[in-house]
Amino acid sequence: MQTIKKGRVILIDIRNISLDSSRRVIVISDIHASLSLFKKLLKNLNYSEEDYLFINGDLCEKGLNSLELVHYVQWMDKNLQRVFITKGNCDVVFRHVFRGNDIGRQYLNARQKSIMHEMIASTGQSFSEEMPLNKASSIFQDNFEQEIEWLESLPIAYETDDFIIVHAAIDELWPNTDEVTALYTPAFYEKGHSVDKTVIVGHWPVINYRTKEISTHNPIIDLDNNIIAIDGGNQIKASGQLNGLIINHGQYSFTYVDELKDPIIVKQTYNDSLGWIGSVNYPYYQIEPIKKEQYFTLCKNINANIQQWVKNEFIAEKNDGYYCKEGVSTTTVSVDKGEEIYILDDNCEGYILIKKRDGIIGWVPKYCF
Repeated sequence: MQTIKKGRVILIDIRNISLDSSRRVIVISDIHASLSLFKKLLKNLNYSEEDYLFINGDLCEKGLNSLELVHYVQWMDKNLQRVFITKGNCDVVFRHVFRGNDIGRQYLNARQKSIMHEMIASTGQSFSEEMPLNKASSIFQDNFEQEIEWLESLPIAYETDDFIIVHAAIDELWPNTDEVTALYTPAFYEKGHSVDKTVIVGHWPVINYRTKEISTHNPIIDLDNNIIAIDGGNQIKASGQLNGLIINHGQYSFTYVDELKDPIIVKQTYNDSLGWIGSVNYPYYQIEPIKKEQYFTLCKNINANIQQWVKNEFIAEKNDGYYCKEGVSTTTVSVDKGEEIYILDDNCEGYILIKKRDGIIGWVPKYCF
């Protein structure tokens, strides 16, 4: 299989490796330019050079430190024996500029938090409508050829005796998987696969799968269907987190870090009797109100074909119907007096949206605080 890199043909790269089963395996994906969060997660994981560390794509974009993170992971790649990095779709966005098409300009206009803007800014310039794409391309190649070559050199997947690590997805005829499938496929967990190994992916925030489940960014570890999805929505959702999957002697666990600060203490216990679960997630935002109550409205989620209680403030009417303004939890939760929680939204009537220490996101009455 082949793909084009800066006008040259290169081979798709899938690498097979054997692991020492006595060592821990750690998998992290979708760091999205969050260097401080990445370092914090490694510390919380008690990561050491004795562990295997897989970084499963999307080092770049959406956060503030794409270049700095790339340089840090490059150092790890060069100096640490058991670090393995795969390529993600956000790691090769500069290809659009190299091709000189409108997508490159549109992307630069829309995404200010991009490695490409960081590259241009490092030369004392900034991208504008007046800057020709070939000039931006020259800046990248003249000043950052080494970083670009390294990012392009990353494989699309690693395969071990027990699992496959790939950013987004595999084809059914594995290992005959092309780069577009491996880097860009949405919602792989919903599609599934028939390979007799566990496939570990990032790319698609796991909360998008939880329309009918308790709202959380925690990894999906589904060993019955041989899929583990770990993208915690870092830098995509305000409630998002950076997940670290741990494989230790065949056992799977995880920990996470996020950017939420200043937890508050619950003043009054609340035992949830509503029992609502789920969330409104991309791309299923269109809803049909059924019954409006004081704080929430019972809605039919058109695309998901389920009923959900949506907080009234998140419902908007447009020309073609009603929509949820953004992704939001439709889960209600219990809290205990003295418990530490994080507030996500306290601007609504009657209820506050919180995130608990275990990662669950939901609504509780304001009187608890």
